[in-house]
Amino acid sequence: MEQLVYLNGEIVPYSEARIPVEDRGFLFGDGIYEVVRIYHGRPFAFDRHFERLRRSAAEIRLDLDIERLRADALDLIVRQGIEEATLYLQATRGVAIRNHAFPSEPVASVMMLVRSASAPSAAVLQNGVRCITLPDDRWARCSIKSINLLPNVLAKQQAVEAGCYEAIYLRDGYMTEGSSSNSWAVLDGELWTAPKSNYILGGITRDVLLELARQDGLPIREEPVPGWRLAAADEILISSTTSEVLPVVELDGRPVGAGRPGPVWERLYHLLQRAITVECRPELIEAR
Repeated sequence: MEQLVYLNGEIVPYSEARIPVEDRGFLFGDGIYEVVRIYHGRPFAFDRHFERLRRSAAEIRLDLDIERLRADALDLIVRQGIEEATLYLQATRGVAIRNHAFPSEPVASVMMLVRSASAPSAAVLQNGVRCITLPDDRWARCSIKSINLLPNVLAKQQAVEAGCYEAIYLRDGYMTEGSSSNSWAVLDGELWTAPKSNYILGGITRDVLLELARQDGLPIREEPVPGWRLAAADEILISSTTSEVLPVVELDGRPVGAGRPGPVWERLYHLLQRAITVECRPELIEAR
């Protein structure tokens, strides 16, 4: 099927979608975005993503009709008709003559795409991933899901060039998150992750995993993780909408724990897969 694009209330073929050169997203990065994973044609954690979109919009004082966008997103998912996919939504402050100050009468510009996606491969799940650590030199408003992602892009590229999957940030000696993920450490049997603050993006998958872990009785500590403790961590994990939850088996060239995926990761992975099945394929649960 032809790739469709939702653009400012209309669904058009990809080849016909056009954004003006003075869109403030292009000029200033003046916008926000969301990514939603679709399994078997159904979006996972959909309401959570749109609530975070609402919060991001409020933080940058961008007027969006969230309920209409929610309905339009569901319509686009159905019309594009891809079973395994991601929904990408980007909203900017719209088109205006270049000026740092807000336009006097801003009209938001919204674009959405649904594209094919796949779950992490069996090889990645079996073997885990390698990561590096980098200083967290981003701005102090990381809790906004902003399209200003240049520091993240540079960090991710540095990880790729080092033959790694992800870069994990350290700020003032403490782990914050990855360049495109949240990060976790298992220390003395407890699952640690940085608490929500202006220095991390509150990941939807992070929230889901925390709830699942608590329900399953895993000991949780939402506390800053000292960087020096990572070298002795039993396990390190990363999570995101597209990566789900992955085991880190090597950090900065040194093995993590036993150098293979650990039991806490395996437990969380299966809990998440069940949650996805319950929400996106409830008929499989009901048939058991």
